[in-house]
Amino acid sequence: MNKALISLGSNLGDSIATLKSALALLKNTSGIKIDKISSFYKTPPVGGVIQDDFINACALLDVAFNAHDLMQTLLNIEKEFKRERIIRWGPRTLDLDLIDFNGEISNDSFITLPHPRAYQRAFVLVPANEIAPDLLLGGKYSIQHYLKNLSENDIKGITKLNYAQ
Repeated sequence: MNKALISLGSNLGDSIATLKSALALLKNTSGIKIDKISSFYKTPPVGGVIQDDFINACALLDVAFNAHDLMQTLLNIEKEFKRERIIRWGPRTLDLDLIDFNGEISNDSFITLPHPRAYQRAFVLVPANEIAPDLLLGGKYSIQHYLKNLSENDIKGITKLNYAQ
């Protein structure tokens, strides 16, 4: 089995219900086993687009197929939730990002691994640190390492949500 770290995010509609439904779809996908799911976090948007806060989480998956097939599966699930790519870093019903896949490095036209901005994003690193602090992004440095390198300003505004998953 391959080990994959994904991030999930939403800021349109009932984001918590959307993330729960997306996780249920992943759980019911042949060849995918969800190993761990982080708590859900309310996070401020990044990228300069004025929009509502996001609900974000991460999940650690055991996957029976390759990174390209997993990426296509994630894109298909986004489509089921009417994901539209209109404004870069804009609001979205569902965002599923492949952050790391077995520590592989890829720069092809379909997939970049590890995710090129994951090491800068508190909304990825905070939930990822909860479930996989020692995971090496791209086989290089751990989630914990990158999280320690973020400033307080990067992390402020992130709130762990308390509810039963």
